[in-house]
Parts: sequence; C-alpha cells; structure tokens
Amino acid sequence: MVSLLQPTTSNITESSCDAFTAPDGQTYTTTGNYTAVIPNAAGCDSTINIDLTITNSNSSSETVTECDSYTWNINGQTYTQSGQYTSVLTNQVGCDSTVTLNLTITNSNSSSETVTECDSYTWNTNGQTYTQSGQYTAVLTNAVGCDSTVTLDLTITQPTTGSETITECNSFTWGANNQTYTATGQYTAVLTNVAGCDSTVTLDLTINSVDNG
Repeated sequence: MVSLLQPTTSNITESSCDAFTAPDGQTYTTTGNYTAVIPNAAGCDSTINIDLTITNSNSSSETVTECDSYTWNINGQTYTQSGQYTSVLTNQVGCDSTVTLNLTITNSNSSSETVTECDSYTWNTNGQTYTQSGQYTAVLTNAVGCDSTVTLDLTITQPTTGSETITECNSFTWGANNQTYTATGQYTAVLTNVAGCDSTVTLDLTINSVDNG
C-alpha cells in the first residue's frame, strides 16, 4: 500500500505594528491578504493565507522654553538642563507613540546692593523710599525672561542737632565755623557728624558792649 503525501492549506489572521514578517520570510508594511508557501511536515507545500492588518506607530514633538526647571507632564520627569528628551507611550491602536521634547532652560539670577544714606533712601530699582535700615527685595525680569531678584542692604543714619549759649564782650569767634560775630543773635552752622549726616549747631549769642568811658 502506497501513502501519498499531501500539501496543506491554512488561514491566519494577524495584526502588527508597522511591519509583519510572514513564515516564508517576506516582510509586509501594509494591510492586505497575503500568501506564504513553506514546506509542511511531510515535505509538501504548506500554503498559508494571511489576513494582515498593519497599524502604525507615530511620533510628535514639543518645543518648550522654561526658567530654571521644567516638569514634563508626559512622563512626570523634572529637567534642569537644556536638551532633547524622548518618551515612548502607546497610541490608540496599541503601537508606539514617541514624543520628543526640545527643551531650553533659562536661568533666574540674583544680585545685591549695600547702601548707607542719611534720613531716607529712594531705591531706583523699584522707586520705593525707605526711612529705616533693613533688607529689602525687588523681583524684576532679566534679559531671558526669568526672575532677577535684587536685595538692598540699607543702613539709614540720622542727622543731629546741638546748640550753644554764649555771652561775650564786644565780639565772639565761633569755633564751629570760625566766623566772628559782633552782634547779639542766633547763628547756625551745618557740619557733618560721625555718621556722615548733617550736624546742625545753633549758637545763641549775647554780645555785651564795653563802655570805654
């Protein structure tokens, strides 16, 4: 009795992302019906009918400029340096969705000023006038659009006043300003105190004239 070896036929349904390699080594990148012929176990042709659906991966990009740091909501990562970053997600058809972030990080900056002034000081950084010593801060915007924090270390010094009462015969030379006075009156000299501010001194002077007779 002689056994005849028979070819075989089968049908398969496949779904693949981007490309599919059939059993005969052929690669397909589009949806369609394809046939692959390979030897079966008996050494005869095995015809495979392939019902193929190709779905596609996709890609997109974002361009972002941010100050100091940026948290990308795609992957929750926080970046502090400029660069190109990639995250691979899954799209609606179950294939890869590659998102690229083109990130530019710009930086905030800070600076400080130290000032000593009499009575009051108007800070041209913010136009405010201060009458008390202290540390003050103004936040501006720098050339790259980020915060520029300026700190003012301010010392306010105060003017002083004083007075002298003098009675003298004929004339009096006042050491405060080296002026000589021959008449009774109130005189003022403005000096500089140890803090560098005005020191206003008032002289209450009485001149008694001598009767030479």
